[in-house]
Amino acid sequence: MNYRKFGNCGYEVSALGLGCMRLPQVVDEKTKMPTAQVDLDKAIEIIQYAADNGINYFDTAYGYHSKMSESVLGEALSYGGRRKRVKIATKQPLGAMGGKRENIRKNLESALTKLRTDYIDVYLMHAVDGNTWDSFKALGAIEEWQKFREEGLIKSIAFSFHGNYTDFARVFSDFDWDMCQVQHNMLDLENEATLEGVQLAGKKGCAVVIMEPLRGGGLAHAPERVKELYNSYDSERLPVEWAFKYLLDKPEISTILSGMSTLEQLKQNIEIFSKPQNTVNSLTEQEKKILSEAKARYESFVTVPCTGCEYCLPCPKKVAIPNIFRKYNDGMMFGAFGQAKREYWFNVASGSDAEKCVECGACESKCPQKIKIIESLKTAHESLKGHIE
Repeated sequence: MNYRKFGNCGYEVSALGLGCMRLPQVVDEKTKMPTAQVDLDKAIEIIQYAADNGINYFDTAYGYHSKMSESVLGEALSYGGRRKRVKIATKQPLGAMGGKRENIRKNLESALTKLRTDYIDVYLMHAVDGNTWDSFKALGAIEEWQKFREEGLIKSIAFSFHGNYTDFARVFSDFDWDMCQVQHNMLDLENEATLEGVQLAGKKGCAVVIMEPLRGGGLAHAPERVKELYNSYDSERLPVEWAFKYLLDKPEISTILSGMSTLEQLKQNIEIFSKPQNTVNSLTEQEKKILSEAKARYESFVTVPCTGCEYCLPCPKKVAIPNIFRKYNDGMMFGAFGQAKREYWFNVASGSDAEKCVECGACESKCPQKIKIIESLKTAHESLKGHIE
C-alpha cells in the first residue's frame, strides 16, 4: 500500500481509504434486492481485511446506513488491536443538532460510544455548503469542535463539502482547518469544490480527502468509446485504475475514499493503490491527454444541453437548475442513477429541488441554449427522485 502525508497533522495515511457509506447489505430473499440492513458478517470481513492489508483510514458518518455505520465500524475495529493501528473519521450533520448547541456534544458522545473508542481522529462538520455553513457558525459549531480537541475527544477539525468553489473558498478562509473532504474526480474539474479548491487546500497544508472518486461507481465501467481510448494506450489497465490514477497524480490529495461493498472490489483496489507507479506526479503527458479526451467523450453523452453558465439563476424559488441538470446528465451518461439520486437528495433536503419550480418561465427567457427548462426539470425530477438516507 502506498502512503501519503495527511496535511500538517504529522502522520501518513494509506492512499486508499475505506468509505463506510456503501457497506454490504442484506438481500431480501423474495425480491433479491438489497434491504436497509447491513450484512454484519460481510461488512466486518471487509473492514478487518482492509485494516489487515494496509488501509489505515476509515470514514463513516452519523447518518450512514440508517445510523448504523458507526456501530458496525466500531465493532469491526474493536478486535485484534486494529483500532490502535488506524485513523477513524466521522461526521456530524447540521440536521442532527436540531438547532440546539447542547446537542453537538451529545452527538459526539454517541459517536464515541458507537465507535467503541475514546477519541476520534478526524471529526467533520458534514455536508457543508454556503447556506449550511452560516448555520453551523451560528450554532457555535467551531467553538464546540475546538473544545472537543482541547479535551482530547477529537484530534483534527474538518468539514465535508457539497457546494461550489466560491462557497468552498469562503468556508476555508473562516477557520484553520486540519482537513477538508471534497468530491473530485476526472470529470469534476469544474464542479463542486473544483480542482482549484483542491489546490487551494493543498497550498494551505490542509489534508485533502477525496469522496466520489468514481462518481458513484460510474467511472469504473467505461462506455465503448471511452474504453477504446483507454485500450489504445494500455489494454490491461481497467477504467477504474484510469480514474484513480488521475487523483493519485495530485500531490495535494492525502487519501481517496472508496465505498467497497464486496471483498473482490477491496482486493482489486488494494492492488491498484499498492503499485509503485500509481503515485504523485506519475502521469505521462500521453496519459494526461487520454484522460482529457476521455472526459470529453463522457461529456458528449449529455441529454440536457446545459452548459452551466447559470444565466437562468437566480431562480425565485431557489431551484438549483444547472446543478439538477448535471446530476440528470450524469445518470444518463453512466446508464445508472444510483449516485445521481443520492446527490439530488441533498437538493431535496435544502429545498432546491425541481419540485419547487412554479413554472414562472423566468429561467427560459434568459437561457442562451433555449432549453425548455420547465419540461426538462420535470423529466430530471422523475429520474432523480426516490433516494432515502
